Amino acid sequence: MGEVLERPIVVLVDHLDEAEGGGLAPASAQLLTLARSLTTGGVVAVAPIDSPDLAALGEQGAARVLAPDLAGRSPRVPAVLADAVEGAVAEVEDPAAVLVASDYRGREVAAVLAVRLGGGAVVDAAGVKAEGGALEVRKSAFAGTWATRVRLTGRVPVIAVRPSSVEARPAAEPSSPEVVRVAVGSSPESLGVELVSSTRQESTGGVALADARVVVVGGRGTGGDFGPVRALADVLGGAVGATRVACDEGWAPRALQIGQTGVSVAPRIYIGLGVSGAIHHTVGMQAARRIVAVDDDPDAPIFDIADFGVVGDLFEVVPQALETLRKELGGQ
Repeated sequence: MGEVLERPIVVLVDHLDEAEGGGLAPASAQLLTLARSLTTGGVVAVAPIDSPDLAALGEQGAARVLAPDLAGRSPRVPAVLADAVEGAVAEVEDPAAVLVASDYRGREVAAVLAVRLGGGAVVDAAGVKAEGGALEVRKSAFAGTWATRVRLTGRVPVIAVRPSSVEARPAAEPSSPEVVRVAVGSSPESLGVELVSSTRQESTGGVALADARVVVVGGRGTGGDFGPVRALADVLGGAVGATRVACDEGWAPRALQIGQTGVSVAPRIYIGLGVSGAIHHTVGMQAARRIVAVDDDPDAPIFDIADFGVVGDLFEVVPQALETLRKELGGQ
């Protein structure tokens, strides 16, 4: 075990809705696992809902659960979430940092909180460790051109961590966290926004991109046939993704687009099928632990960052891979 801090870390947690089965969101379990690895001073969860999943939070070792009173305001509004976390942080003695998920809300919450709390903020963090009594964050910058390490030394730094960049693990000793209700003030920003309606995005089926350990992506080389992409994702229990070109052509829903103008992912394994590796795509996936590429162009840029590459026709390579995988995995 590396260096750890002695101050508590605050984690903003999210819960799945009833249609998704309820319970603690996978990205939140990952954040709690990360927080435990960074401090011995305790992990404090901020859960802005009426009935947080105490069993799951205890399994992740949360010492306390702070439940902000939002007075009927929607936690889907980033400014409301920022109010909630700000109120919760005031109840924690000398916190070392605030961790949030790096999604559309989390990034905005991180920016607002950094101003209010007088600390620095880093979004899309791919890794966090304690170093020299402070937290050091690893992330890419300038569309993936640079790999950076940033040390946060402000009063209460805020870090938005990419989903799937940490593997969630239960605590060695589960806790029995106490729920503490927290009064929350209303900032002008949150009072100036009202949630009129909320429509659940139509599911594309399979595993969600943000939570997937394995992501199989189809690009221009598929020619619009995503059959091999879906088949490989199904066998590996992974999620299907797409490049911007594939989405522009209508071969895949826009929600599956990975890259600078799409979703950023950090799976354990990324598999690109017919993906050339243009920079606007690789910026959204190069945090993957292992990158596998299949493309018929030996000069495709993706081979420069791939851990394992196959130069060949994906419609010949993937069926062979599927046959082998199904045998190895017990005839699925």
